[in-house]
Order: sequence, then C-alpha cells, then structure tokens
Amino acid sequence: MNKAVKIAVVTLCAAAVATTVPALAACTSSQTFVTSVTKTGTDSTGDIYTVYYSDGSTSSFTIPTTSDTLTADGLYEKYKEETGEDISYEEFLEKYMAVNADTTATVTNYCLQSTLKIYSQFVETTYSFGGGWHVQTMSDYAIYTGAAIIYQMDESADGYSYLITNYHVVFDNNADVSKNGGSKIALELNGYLYGSESKPVPTEEKDANGYTEYDYGEYAIPLEYVGGSITNDIAVLRAKTSDIKAVNENACEVKIADEYYVGETAIAIGNPEDGGISVTRGVISTVNEQIALAIDDTTRAYRSMRIDTALYSGNSGGGLFNCDGELIGITNAGNGDDQNINYAVPLEIVTGVANNIIYYANDGDESTNDGYDITFGFSVETTNSKYVYDQSVGYGEVFEDVNVSEVNEGSIAEKMGLQQGDIVKSLIINGKEIEIDRSYDISDLAFTVRPGDMVNFKVERAGESVTLTEQTIAFSDLTAIDG
Repeated sequence: MNKAVKIAVVTLCAAAVATTVPALAACTSSQTFVTSVTKTGTDSTGDIYTVYYSDGSTSSFTIPTTSDTLTADGLYEKYKEETGEDISYEEFLEKYMAVNADTTATVTNYCLQSTLKIYSQFVETTYSFGGGWHVQTMSDYAIYTGAAIIYQMDESADGYSYLITNYHVVFDNNADVSKNGGSKIALELNGYLYGSESKPVPTEEKDANGYTEYDYGEYAIPLEYVGGSITNDIAVLRAKTSDIKAVNENACEVKIADEYYVGETAIAIGNPEDGGISVTRGVISTVNEQIALAIDDTTRAYRSMRIDTALYSGNSGGGLFNCDGELIGITNAGNGDDQNINYAVPLEIVTGVANNIIYYANDGDESTNDGYDITFGFSVETTNSKYVYDQSVGYGEVFEDVNVSEVNEGSIAEKMGLQQGDIVKSLIINGKEIEIDRSYDISDLAFTVRPGDMVNFKVERAGESVTLTEQTIAFSDLTAIDG
C-alpha cells in the first residue's frame, strides 16, 4: 500500500475469562466464562463446589470449608495451594475472577500506555506549467500521520526506548530526495502519547529554505529513525526514555504474546483520520495470507495476518493486541472494497525484523545498516497440509510437511548436508531447537540468526530422524533484508 494510504488495523478484543480449579486458564476465543461457583454437596474430604460456565458445562472440586458460598479469598488460597504459583491476590482477581468485568476496556486501557500517534515530515516538490511551457516548482513540507508502539524501554540514565511502526509511515515515495536529506525517509519525526495528544500546527514563519515551519507543541516527543525494511513494512524508531517519561511517567513497553490463532479476538489501537488515538475491535480471520503492496514504485508480496476490522487512513503502525494485552502484530493495510478484509504484519516478522535492526544499530559498526538475515540456499515444496484442532486449548493450527526440492551448490544448506527429498522438521540455533510446522517458519527464523551463531537442521530422511552438520555463521553468510 502506498504512503498516501496510511492504513493500520484497529481491532479490539472481546475476551472472556475461563477459569477452573485447580487449573485456571486465561481468556480464549471460545468466550466461555464462569457464571457462578456454588457449594453443591459434602463428602468425607470436605465441601464440594460446582463451577458453572456460560456454555452450560460444569466442573467440580472439593475444598475444606463450612461456608455456604465460596469466597474469592478462599478460591485464591486453594489456587495457590494446588498450583504452587506465586501470584498476588490482585493478579489472581485480574486474571481469573473478573467474570463480570469489561475485559475489552481493561485491556485497551492497559495498552494505551504503550501507544503513540506519530507525524512524519518530508519535503515534497510540486510542478506546474506556466506560459511557454515554463515549468514552475514549489517545495514545502508535507506531513503524514500514523501510529507506533513502545517495543523496548531502557530506563537507565540516558537510555533509549525503541518504537515500532510501519515502514510506509516514515517513507514518502513523493519526497524530493535532493531536498529531503538525500532519502525518502522522514526528515523529522514526532510522537504523542495517549492522553497528552496534540498535532503540528503551521505557523506564519518560514525556515531558512523558505518552507513552512510547524509548532509541534509541548507534548511532542522527538523521534529518530533507526532503520527499516520496505520488504516487511516494519520500521524502528527511538526516543530518549527521559523524553517519554517527562510527558508521562506511566508509559511502558508492550508485552509480547507467545502465540495467536484464528478466531482470537484482538485489540488494535491507532490514529484513524488523524482524529486521535482510538480503538476498534475484530477477530483474526486467517494467520497467513499473501497480499500485494506497493510502498514505492515496486509491487511486492507480503505475508500477512488478515483481520475483519475496518481500517482508516492514519491507523498504520498501530499495535494489534490479544485479550491479555499482548502484542500479536502491527496493523498496516486494508481492502478498499471490503471493510471486513484488512491486514497486519504478523508478530514473528514484527519482532524478528525489529530485533534484527536494533542489533545492527548497536553493533558498533557504522557500515551495518537496517538488518541482515541468512539465505540457507534451498527450495522447498509443501505436502500433507492439514488443520489440527487441540481440544485442550480450544483452538488449532495448520501443519504441513516442508520438503526440500533443491539444494544450491556451495550454500549453507549444502555444507550442513541437506539433501533433496529431506523433510525439514526443526531448525537448531545455538542448541535451541525450534520446530518447523509451516514453510514460512524458516524465513521468519532467518531474521533471528546473528554472526557467530551455530545453526543446523533436523530432518526426516527415508523415515529416519537425521541431525545435520552444525555450521558457524559468518557475517559474509548474511544478506541485507532488503537486498
């Protein structure tokens, strides 16, 4: 999607809390929740309590008590006794006992602490024809808006906070490179925290170049571009943590989810139509879909998460959160013909690219810019793709066999001993084994490989499990993410 259409998904999570004893669970997409806990009998070991759920099901447990009704305090003590979890009473109530609470509001308000709206300032030149085919030009600042999330926050003295947004929020294909600092990346970036929002206002003053000056106001937080990837639509910015805390000492970094799944409710927060930070709600429609975007003059394919929330100009770069207030993606694109078909950059790409960019920005080598990943040097085909439902958690995943169809001569894969016909089962990085369930897992994990890492694959070959020869990765084995 080009720069002019700053679209970011805003989806809110309608998450309910499902709880049982002793194994209490957090919210799930089933939206089944506890309606009551009542004493229903007594035996030699104590009183029997029945947990009633919103879907009509029940479960029972026994607790030594003489109360007619089980209190939250008693359930809390029983939970700690049987699970051994070190959890405060307040955390217990928040996670498991908020049956009648508006969890959408609770999660949204928590996530607002980590959200900013941002403004990107560029120099654009317009052209017009005068008499006698005389070309007239006029250059001035152009400002576009989007959103961002606080990804990492270093609260030490002189520490920095790193923010994530979309690449197309800080890139202007119409920027005049000769007057825009030699690139199409924003000359100036500013952010505003929720609750301390303002926007740039043009003044009557002109700067040294004759361009309109803007007043960003007292709440503006100066942002610096760290790096980005146009092929993944992710950019990393940074600000002095002290500048953020000076506006709001409660600002904090986001929490990162472990997983996400189809049907899960989500919360997206952005700056639609430059009307201020706001929220909308929807669900994840599919976790993997290829879409075509043209951020610059090239149309590229992007692996995306599809959601069903309406998108508006100005939402791009905002966070997509689950029902626990954990980040699951960065919203970035929408279908202009169908408001129920919209997209976000999946979490693995968000964190993989962001961590990569931050690593090379701080590696002490000024020649390393943006990010780098590894090309293993083999092609794959997938077979036996199927959906597997897990009743224990209430959702499922798609699994497929990732079959090696070709191994490039002289590649890392060939040095490992990978062969045509192998089925890739896992990638091992520095001794940590990560399962390969989908073909795109390999490219996602490539973002996490650094120089000096020890890597190898575990494959299935002729029905046998084979661990390939470990290889030490050199920087020369890596390529620029957008290379």
